[in-house]
Amino acid sequence: MASFRKRLLRVHLAVILAIVACTALAGYWGLSRAVHGQLDAALLALAETEMAMLPAAPRQPVSVHEVAPGLASPSLTRLDRLVQIIDGEGRVLARSRNLEAAQLPASPILLARLGAGDTVFETLPKFGEEPLRMVSILVPASGSRLAVQVAGSLDDVNHVLAAATVLFGAMALALLAAVGLAGEMLTRRVLGAIDDVVRQAHSIGEASLHQRLPHPGTPDEIGRLVDTLNAMLDRLEHGYDAQRRFTADASHELRSPLSRLRTEIEITLRRPREAAEYVDALASCLDEVQRLTTLVEELLMLTRLDAGQERNAVETVALNPLVQAAAQRLEKAAAQRGIRIVFGEGVAVQARVAAGPVDLVLANLLDNAVKFSPPGSSISVRVARDGGHALVGVSDAGPGIGVEDLPHLFERFYRGAQARAGEAPGFGLGLALSQAIVHAYGGSIEAQNRPEGGALFLLRLPASD
Repeated sequence: MASFRKRLLRVHLAVILAIVACTALAGYWGLSRAVHGQLDAALLALAETEMAMLPAAPRQPVSVHEVAPGLASPSLTRLDRLVQIIDGEGRVLARSRNLEAAQLPASPILLARLGAGDTVFETLPKFGEEPLRMVSILVPASGSRLAVQVAGSLDDVNHVLAAATVLFGAMALALLAAVGLAGEMLTRRVLGAIDDVVRQAHSIGEASLHQRLPHPGTPDEIGRLVDTLNAMLDRLEHGYDAQRRFTADASHELRSPLSRLRTEIEITLRRPREAAEYVDALASCLDEVQRLTTLVEELLMLTRLDAGQERNAVETVALNPLVQAAAQRLEKAAAQRGIRIVFGEGVAVQARVAAGPVDLVLANLLDNAVKFSPPGSSISVRVARDGGHALVGVSDAGPGIGVEDLPHLFERFYRGAQARAGEAPGFGLGLALSQAIVHAYGGSIEAQNRPEGGALFLLRLPASD
């Protein structure tokens, strides 16, 4: 199969050829009508002039008006014009000297049309040595019907049309060659830039995602295509880097509990032990297995959310009782640390979400607030309405969020400096999972530091009337 460049050039040349051919044919047709019209007008004018010079009396002799030789200066008026006067039966009554013994044809059809009063134009392709154009007109006279016939050579007209054919053909070929050459140069330039992009794109792989496609330097369609592809490469590079970091972090988080689990089992099996020691070891192993199970479940949920497979059916959910129930479930854990959870009832607010996933988000936010709140402090939870959004705010009186941690707070496996220093339990997936869930339902989640101290997490969901 021919390349795209050759097919494009062929189509381009075919369209140009069709346009040039139609233009040339239209020009030839217009020129032919013009020169034939000029000849017909000249013949008709001479016929009317000859008709006007005929005698008015019906029985006077009829003759063709010609100047006698040598009596006047030369005239081109009747050059190549044959004149003949006939009666209603087609008999020749008079003729011009240049006709000699010849006679212009007067067929029965022509006589019938003249009898009807028509002015008749005919082409005589085989009269004499040259093709002729003839006009026949009826002379309105009393007593007898006469007709004047004037014929002229078509040789000059045919020469003009032949020269026009050669001229139009040469112009068409020259135009076709010029446009074809210009199209070839333009096609080579445009497709050459595309070939450069294709070659560079073939050389970009997983290890060279930092490379970019060469820009042609012009803000045209090719330039916009290259910009779009380079922007796509940026997204691919960032996504690949994020996936690579995610895989490394997940491997690290899985390796640590597995290593602890294996170490504890190996130590337990080194020598026979009492039943109570085996029970303690199994309980410790069960805790590690539970941590691993939680980590794997969160990873699976994140993967399904990324693929759009974990989105439950949207329904109208009353947020106030949902938030209050989530706060009540954590009151016991908060009370063990001397922390009080204060729920502000406020106005009743409804949201277009799924109750289960949003309940998980609320549990993560409240759990983080309990982890980082100092003993004797309180956690404030409130529900409000802001235009088309339902708001849920969770604020604590803890140390707040470090400035260097704010941009990375919702990244997967990211744990802030305070979490690492305080050895707070967790894998760094809670906030990332919460953000993915909220985004899946058209909402957003924000984190900021309160002016009076502590952190504020603001959950924004689509509201329902």
